[in-house]
Amino acid sequence: MSGRDGNHNDRNKRNGQGGQDKYDGRGKQGRRSDNAERGNRTGRRGQNGQRGRDGNSGAHKGGGIDQPRKVALKVLAEVRENEAYANLLLPKLLKTHNLKGRDAAFATELTYGTLRAEGLLDAVIGAASSRPLTDIAGPVLDVLRLGTYQLLRTRVDSYAAVDTSVRAVAKVAGSGARGFVNAILRKVSAKSEAQWVAEVAPDPAKDPIGYVALKHAHPRWIAEAFALSLGSEASQLQEALAADDARPTVHLVARPGELTAEELALITGGEEGPWSPYAVRLESGAPGELEPVRQGLAAVQDEGSQLIARAVVTAQVQGEDSGRWLDLCSGPGGKTAFIGGIASIEGAHVDAVELSEKRAGLVEKATSGLPVTVTVADGRSSGLEPGFDRVLVDVPCSGLGSLRRRPEARWRKSANDIAGLTKLQLELLTEAVRLTRPGGIIVYSTCSPHLRETRGVVDKAVGKLDVTELDAHALVQPMSDVGAFKSVQMWPHRHGTDAMFFAVLRKNG
Repeated sequence: MSGRDGNHNDRNKRNGQGGQDKYDGRGKQGRRSDNAERGNRTGRRGQNGQRGRDGNSGAHKGGGIDQPRKVALKVLAEVRENEAYANLLLPKLLKTHNLKGRDAAFATELTYGTLRAEGLLDAVIGAASSRPLTDIAGPVLDVLRLGTYQLLRTRVDSYAAVDTSVRAVAKVAGSGARGFVNAILRKVSAKSEAQWVAEVAPDPAKDPIGYVALKHAHPRWIAEAFALSLGSEASQLQEALAADDARPTVHLVARPGELTAEELALITGGEEGPWSPYAVRLESGAPGELEPVRQGLAAVQDEGSQLIARAVVTAQVQGEDSGRWLDLCSGPGGKTAFIGGIASIEGAHVDAVELSEKRAGLVEKATSGLPVTVTVADGRSSGLEPGFDRVLVDVPCSGLGSLRRRPEARWRKSANDIAGLTKLQLELLTEAVRLTRPGGIIVYSTCSPHLRETRGVVDKAVGKLDVTELDAHALVQPMSDVGAFKSVQMWPHRHGTDAMFFAVLRKNG
């Protein structure tokens, strides 16, 4: 697994530049295979005698490909070349290309699935190719990844996956690349995903973490971090990685004071969430098109995030709650809006601090009409007066807990990022404590299960600052199995949420 567990993205970015310096299929191998590709393409059908869910019926005449694959390749290229965020770019392209219903779902599955599985796909492509990945031009590699994903992880029949890939590479890299792509994908199609994993992954007996990391498409260092966080239950690592590798369901939040979860479930056809009294879960769909979301009565928010925001307003403070509440790292505003909704009901007021002007604008939009004041400032020096009853410090973090919702993120991150983050996290928590009145509470949260970002920061704060950690488990009931500490660690494989963490501290005095 060496070389494929976290650093291959740097090589991939180089593949997107100077494409003519990379192998793009125009050499002898491509020419030799091209005639065979043309012959094998004619008249071939899937096992059921029909073309599969391949988009061929919607392909453009003259060798084009269908719109879902075209959109998927555009996103893959932007992610590789310009470090675009797929979850921001894809919805725009779906709208631009007027893709809806099954076509939009197909494009989404191809895009997010290919990006999530990138490390595994690259290992398979590398084993099937006579050339190293670093010698393959970026656009060709995009097509190979998309084709390999279809062959190994979708119901698209092998002919359709190979044929549309050959068509696609001719558009992005020239006709000479067709034979090269055809040869590799035909070799990939000869084995199942399980057979390829057995061939390219480390020996599970000698390197069990390396094996499950590649099997479930995670860099090794992230798999190791998950195992450490699971602690005595590290035997659940494979379950944790498998859940993190799966397509997540859509979580909605019914805005407090606007709509109940029961009403939201009836309107949307979803099911009420098992943990948050404001949550609704949908198997799939375009939540932005739902009427309650369009009207601002509901929003997209992971159920774990809802529990954290709810903990801020339900944790017991000592003394009277004067209604001064604070969200110290508020962008993009989901938790702030939740807290602001409760504040509106309780007669409280929320100060929201955000460093980025753009993200502060998102907070203002999310909290429109609520008793929330947004301040653009560094949370470490906000300029606000101390004395807050309740403070949320949802710190910037590695985001390892939400990888399933940010498909390309796992291949961009590095273990070297953690040290700088933990320093910032402790500084923000220290300022949060300073701004809290004696007897007030601070909720420290991250969207990461990494121990250095979770217990590491909390333990330092308890040791250095004038705070006491409270037992947070009661704040998420009926959720259970949230870890051996007073803090709460959620997991996709246990709770169906992102791997969110939070701890509750009370300021002494």
